[in-house]
Amino acid sequence: MTTTIFNSELSATINHKGAELISLKKINSSKEYIWEGNPIFWGKHSPILFPIVGTLKNDSYTYKNNPYSLSRHGFARDMDFNLIYSTENNVILSLSSNAVTKERFPFDFELRIIYTLHFSILNVNYQVINKGFDIMPFSIGGHPAFALRQKFETYSLQFETDENLTCHQLENDLLSEKTKQIELVNNRLPLTYSLFENDALILKKLKSKQIQIVENGIPILNFTFKDFPNFGIWTKINAPFICLEPWVGYSDVLNTNGNILEKEGIQLLESNFSKEFKYSIEIL
Repeated sequence: MTTTIFNSELSATINHKGAELISLKKINSSKEYIWEGNPIFWGKHSPILFPIVGTLKNDSYTYKNNPYSLSRHGFARDMDFNLIYSTENNVILSLSSNAVTKERFPFDFELRIIYTLHFSILNVNYQVINKGFDIMPFSIGGHPAFALRQKFETYSLQFETDENLTCHQLENDLLSEKTKQIELVNNRLPLTYSLFENDALILKKLKSKQIQIVENGIPILNFTFKDFPNFGIWTKINAPFICLEPWVGYSDVLNTNGNILEKEGIQLLESNFSKEFKYSIEIL
């Protein structure tokens, strides 16, 4: 099941499975800004990463000395969300803990995903609510893939501030201590597939809170992510898309002890409290 919201400038379609954004277009335009999900390259569009981001060591963790199993990026992206509210330009979808989730994540929670159109901007709001009695550890992140219609090398990413990127290297899908430096030229990163030969560019810290996608020297999209301290940039080799991934958290480090409460980058949410994280996509 899907829901489409719209205003005078944009339309957005959200799949209730995973509360996943699957389409973003200008009104009266056939140009699609979200990746089509062709499984030859990657069968997703914009999955939500919860209750973890990235990979756990051995796909497992411990909580109160009990072992649990969680696959890469968690389970929210594969579960059906309930529609709890919608208007022409706004929709709220909700996932609550149940017997299935508690086998892998023993906490009472509600995850609300709120999509709102405002002029030429789509605002995406993640709301995590701890409905249990214990402190709840979690990570959360976005994984939107943007369609690139021209040759990949004609695109670049324009960062808000001038900085060198410190990218953390993966080893068996876990974060190693190895890093590589990527120097921006006038705040800009030209896109080449060689950047992604060793998987994603993983940034534990990023000064910029806005990135533009630039096509043939012309900005086409603003991506703003003020609430997210960590970031990933990814594509598949030869695939016509780029993922801009705002994260709160990231994969396990190699020397993790497996205790979810001590996981690097984890959030700890008190009982009956909530946290919100917002990002936005502006079509230029």
